[in-house]
Amino acid sequence: MAIGTARLDTDQIRCFLAVAETLHFGRAAQSLDMLPASLGRQIRLLEDKLETRLFLRTTRSVSLTEAGTSILEEARALVAQAEQFEEKVRNVRKSETPVLKVGAIDSAAAGLIPQLLKLVREEQPDLEIQLFEQKTIHLLPKLLSGSLDIAFCRPPDVRDQRLNFRALFFETAVVALPENHRLADQSSIAISDLADEPLIVPDRRSRPHSHDLTIKLFVDVGLTARIAQVAEEKQTIVNLVAAGTGLAIVPRWTSRLQVPGVTFVPLTIPDGTTRSKLILAAAWTRGTRDPARDAFLAVLESHLPELEATA
Repeated sequence: MAIGTARLDTDQIRCFLAVAETLHFGRAAQSLDMLPASLGRQIRLLEDKLETRLFLRTTRSVSLTEAGTSILEEARALVAQAEQFEEKVRNVRKSETPVLKVGAIDSAAAGLIPQLLKLVREEQPDLEIQLFEQKTIHLLPKLLSGSLDIAFCRPPDVRDQRLNFRALFFETAVVALPENHRLADQSSIAISDLADEPLIVPDRRSRPHSHDLTIKLFVDVGLTARIAQVAEEKQTIVNLVAAGTGLAIVPRWTSRLQVPGVTFVPLTIPDGTTRSKLILAAAWTRGTRDPARDAFLAVLESHLPELEATA
């Protein structure tokens, strides 16, 4: 006996399978989280549609009829097919609201991403963004493994050919110094002004670009950086400045931390290789197609000048 699917309700077939597998209406109803009376009604409706009895019921036992036995495997196949169909629909729905995994160094996460996400929400409202803040040395491997779709980072000196790098702009460097420091009222500061100042520099193991930037700035003018303290996070560095440990060269966005007692003055950096250490770039896996990533990049490209002005 074949099951005609045009008029059948898959929920009723699920009820049939629950009773067929347990041969007990009470236990079957419990497994389906429904009342036994409701389960019995669904079975009767299915039997009416098929115009045949599916179970023999007595006060002590339940058993399948010959008709019930004959359609059991086909009923299982129909339910499995319905579940596959439902899963496919769920996957399609997920693909209609893609999640883009975006990585960013702290500089980009604080200075660029807030303004960029606002524009993305306005122009690509169906695009969902997950943001992950990490250092460049951690972001690039995650791009290659597929854990991230795009990352905002410092491009390394030696670039992996499996990745695309799109240089965005040079970030502005400032000097963080105590508000009562002799240079605090300057409109700008040159490296030569810092010749004898104690400096707080980033740990090179975790922040090689930021560390090398500070050292190279001094080397370029024939000076040696006087390192008073090594620290890792920008918040820690600025707090050390507030405590009088030394001065620090940091990206302009750091001024938003608003640590009491600290002033930020622009640093004059001549064009050249040292300035290139301040490049912010977008990176993604070469040779991959991703409509969500491309839509995100299109918003970035169209608003790059105004975004650069805030960095």
